[in-house]
Amino acid sequence: MATHKSAEKRNRQNKKNRQRNVAAKSTLKTKIKAVINSVESKDKENSIKALKVATPSLAKAASKGLIHKKNASRKISRLTKKINALQ
Repeated sequence: MATHKSAEKRNRQNKKNRQRNVAAKSTLKTKIKAVINSVESKDKENSIKALKVATPSLAKAASKGLIHKKNASRKISRLTKKINALQ
């Protein structure tokens, strides 16, 4: 347990930041799942709409340091490929 004033503050900040990060990652996963579910149901229109919602969220998460920049790029690329594979 922290005994110094600065360490106690750091613990409070870490707890607050962790809650924010967990919530943001959960939202991100939900948006990605929406794209995947619409691709699996072979609904191209909804897939494209879901991707347009998920792409900026992934980019923002990468810019904030929530996920790595290349991780976000890879996820966007793979989702786009899945949608383009629909005929």
